[in-house]
Amino acid sequence: MIMPRFSELLQLSPAERIQLAQDLWDSLPEDPDLLPLDEAQVQELNRRLQAHRDDPSTAVPWEVVRAQLRERFGA
Repeated sequence: MIMPRFSELLQLSPAERIQLAQDLWDSLPEDPDLLPLDEAQVQELNRRLQAHRDDPSTAVPWEVVRAQLRERFGA
């Protein structure tokens, strides 16, 4: 597999870079034990998860976030 240079990736359109970021994120393991997180990161994720469970109304649906990103950066 030939890895592109970072400078080459920056030549992608904003929409292509967003899609690449999504594809990379989706390729991460679903098993939390396989993710390389330090203890502080695990604690922060747990804090955010608990905050969401305490008040789920503060969540923003992915469709809204994606639309805002596309409006801001182009699609």
